[in-house]
Amino acid sequence: MSNLEPSSRVVVAEISLVPLAKGKVSMSDGIAVAFMAIKKTKGLKVTLTGMGTQVESPNLKTILDAIEAAHEAVKEVGVSRIISTIRIDQRLDKTHTLEDRVQVVTRKLKEHRLTSNDNS
Repeated sequence: MSNLEPSSRVVVAEISLVPLAKGKVSMSDGIAVAFMAIKKTKGLKVTLTGMGTQVESPNLKTILDAIEAAHEAVKEVGVSRIISTIRIDQRLDKTHTLEDRVQVVTRKLKEHRLTSNDNS
C-alpha cells in the first residue's frame, strides 16, 4: 500500500496556490514555480493535480516548510498577491496515505457494483 514503515504516521495535505500578477490572466507560470519549490522539499511525496498539489510527509513541519518555500519562490517571480488554500489531514491512530485512501474507495466501489448486480 505505502512505502512508509508500518509504525510511522503520515500527514497529508493539499496545497492550492493562486499567484496573481497585474495584467496577467494565466497563473500557470507561478503555479509551476510553486510546484518546483514544493518538489525540492526533502521528505515529501508530491503529486500535482489539476486543482492543487497533494503532499505526504511523516511530519507537519516539512509540509509547512514546503508551503513557505512555494510562497517565497512565487514572490521571486514578481507576483503582486498570493492566495493559498491549504487542507491538512493528520491522522494519529494509523498510517493512511493518499494512495491508501484511493484504494479503500476503489474497493468499496467494486463491492457496490457487485451488490448492485446481485439486486438486478
